[in-house]
Amino acid sequence: MAAAKRVYQVWKGSNKFICGGRLVFGPDARSLLITLLLILVPVIIFCVCVARHLRHEFSSDYSGYAILVVAILFTILVLLLLFLTSSRDPGIIPRNLHPPEEEFRYDSSADAGGARQTPSLQFPRTKEVIVNGLVVKVKYCDTCMLYRPPRCSHCSICDNCVERFDHHCPWVGQCIGLRNYRYFFLFVSSATILCIYVFSFSAFYIKVLMDNNDSTVWKAIRKSPASVILMAYSFISLWFVGGLTGFHLYLIGTNQTTYENFRYRADGRINVFNRGCLNNFLEVFCTKVKPSRNKFRAFVQEEVQRPMAPVNDRQRVSDDLGGDRRPKVEDDLDIGEDLLKISQRRNIEELDEDIRSRGSNGQPHNTSEPDSILSSDRRAQTIRSDNRHSSWERRSASWEIDQDVLANSNVTESRNYVTSKEMRQ
Repeated sequence: MAAAKRVYQVWKGSNKFICGGRLVFGPDARSLLITLLLILVPVIIFCVCVARHLRHEFSSDYSGYAILVVAILFTILVLLLLFLTSSRDPGIIPRNLHPPEEEFRYDSSADAGGARQTPSLQFPRTKEVIVNGLVVKVKYCDTCMLYRPPRCSHCSICDNCVERFDHHCPWVGQCIGLRNYRYFFLFVSSATILCIYVFSFSAFYIKVLMDNNDSTVWKAIRKSPASVILMAYSFISLWFVGGLTGFHLYLIGTNQTTYENFRYRADGRINVFNRGCLNNFLEVFCTKVKPSRNKFRAFVQEEVQRPMAPVNDRQRVSDDLGGDRRPKVEDDLDIGEDLLKISQRRNIEELDEDIRSRGSNGQPHNTSEPDSILSSDRRAQTIRSDNRHSSWERRSASWEIDQDVLANSNVTESRNYVTSKEMRQ
């Protein structure tokens, strides 16, 4: 017997899992290696070429060592925030196994010619919900088979619907959503502070070299080229992470996401989520992070099969006879039309034959019996005729239908149809 699989092993998204599903990364998690190098390499150069030479440049030796220690501890903090951002569930909404049945609706419209069409399953593409007293439209996700909650969007890279979707960040290899946005902002702002720190003390070391040797700036630069490289690198990085920090400060203050800002900027929509600058900051930094909706380490439970619709006797016998498995309504209509044509044709021919053989003075047979037989059994309603033709001088007192017609028409209840041959026997 095969061992039961866990949820992360059969996950339909593009996420990557390590440590038995405890850590969740995006499909581009390898970009984390580049981000780590961009952080670690400059810090190592700073500690070796700059901070180490500043240990004895202050009146207290502890102050000089503090520069080195602070650089190391702050780098560890930045890496920890990066790890918390990229390795946790950003707010993935579990997929449904089936579309929401309460939203089913069937479209049975006919074409211009009046031909019948098979009813098709339809879903409303949008749905209205109330947020802070205002109406907000949410969309249906065909991939996840659910109506997305407000501020939720489907990430095309991770292939998941994410709550309060902000954007997919390639530098952290993960979506930024409800459950990791706080750590993402702290990571970006901490990286900004780290850039300022490295830039400041690199410039300070150039100043120390100029003062100690009574040299010019160019001589100090030639003596410590690593300081100049670190200053240039920190300045360029500061434009990136610093600008990102300022932009997200604006988004937090107005309670927007990056996705909403870029998508709805020109629409002039009212931001129904804005609760004031202070409350917006409290919502991001002072609220408890919601637990994940997904239990990636849980065992997969087999789906309970839905009860099948009851099959009536007509469909069961039709399947046994190997008939065409079309919808029941279409079968009944087609069978009824075919039998109607056959029955009308045969009665007219037999009527003409009787008239020619007996002449116009023949006495008609009592037709009340076949009519009563047909009206007493309504289960054989697949034969529908507005103008019924009775046979003259018939012993069977009923319609005579060949056996091959019965076999081809899939009529299961034909106990009222008795041939004249059988009556004579």
